[in-house]
Amino acid sequence: MDEEISIINSNTRNEKIKKFFIDYKKTIFSFISIIVILLISYFTFGEFKDKKKIDISNTYNSIIINYSETTKDKTIKKLIDLINKKDSTYSPLSLYFLIDNNLIAERKKINDLFDVIINKTSLDKEIKNLIIYKKALYNADESDESYLLNILNPLINSDTVWKSHALYLMAEYFYSKNELQKSKEFFIQIINLENANQNLKIESQKRLNRDLSE
Repeated sequence: MDEEISIINSNTRNEKIKKFFIDYKKTIFSFISIIVILLISYFTFGEFKDKKKIDISNTYNSIIINYSETTKDKTIKKLIDLINKKDSTYSPLSLYFLIDNNLIAERKKINDLFDVIINKTSLDKEIKNLIIYKKALYNADESDESYLLNILNPLINSDTVWKSHALYLMAEYFYSKNELQKSKEFFIQIINLENANQNLKIESQKRLNRDLSE
């Protein structure tokens, strides 16, 4: 008797499962199809990104290898195009090449390219902070206090590893302007900063002892 009941229950359960699949066949099929499409899209996108990265890398290397005084204008245009592709690796490298080789004299144009990388390119947080610091370095010789501080404030007001570098740049900036009290205040901030770069901490203490002691 128990065996018959068990068989009936098993048959009933199988019928329910069969009915469930019949009733929801389209839904199940659609769900599986979506999963398959998502998986294909994921791997296809990964391959596309890899190919795109390789293409950008090859383009950058070709530009650099073929650079000469006679190709200067073409090099500038191609590197600007690469910057505007907003690639996390080759956009910054393209800008550094323009700066290191003095290919663009107009400071505003360089700063605009910095802003494309800082504000529109997907970057690791500390890489972005490094590029902000590099922008400040680029402008330090010819900027006024407010402009330079405006660039560096995102670093000065955060816990980034580049904070002590930003403070040191401002300290030396004010020292070069003979604004010694302001310079001293920034050097003291570095001394008191818990995670300050140790070399900058040592140099700041030397500067305070040698040039800014009362």
